[in-house]
Amino acid sequence: MSLTLYYHPLASYCWKVLIALYEHATPFDAKIVDLADPQARAELAALWPILKFPVLQDHARGQVVPESSIIIEYLNDHYPGRTRLIAADKDAARETRQLDRFYDLYVHEPMQTIVFDRLRPASAKDPYGVEQARARLATSYALLDQQLQTRRWALGDMFSMADCAAAPALYYANRVAPFARHVNLAAYLQRLYERPSFARVFSEAQPHMSNFPG
Repeated sequence: MSLTLYYHPLASYCWKVLIALYEHATPFDAKIVDLADPQARAELAALWPILKFPVLQDHARGQVVPESSIIIEYLNDHYPGRTRLIAADKDAARETRQLDRFYDLYVHEPMQTIVFDRLRPASAKDPYGVEQARARLATSYALLDQQLQTRRWALGDMFSMADCAAAPALYYANRVAPFARHVNLAAYLQRLYERPSFARVFSEAQPHMSNFPG
């Protein structure tokens, strides 16, 4: 098979790429990476020394593609499927990328700040950093809730890369900083749960979910 995805089924940025692959119905080999395993760690480091996943290896084209947004762009260009995740129209494509970055930078990153703080020993906790992260999430929730008043998906009627980014970011963010009072955002997350691609990713993650802190 041409494509191999190096990933972990609990990792949120890996979910983003898996959703895209399932939306495209693109065949690929899935390789779970356990960074605590020296052999698996060395194999990933040989491809991407930064040692972060997901990483996509395209054997047919001789390419190694890191970073979730870039992987989705690559799939959209070279392995297009039944769902076009980035519109051909330049303005629509720019809005897709903008929302993709919004979910990564202003929902995903503050969520991870809170999660990682839970993993720290008591002597290394960062309450100020967590407070800032929660404030950033509150601002993001309010803005997204307003946007989603008239949109089915992140951009409107079209499911896109922005929704691939939104699904894991909102799922985990809702676990650490619930947004139930933002009814439009909560309804959007429910629609994402019902999307077959995300439902599949979520189901595949369940055996590992007990490892999520909190």
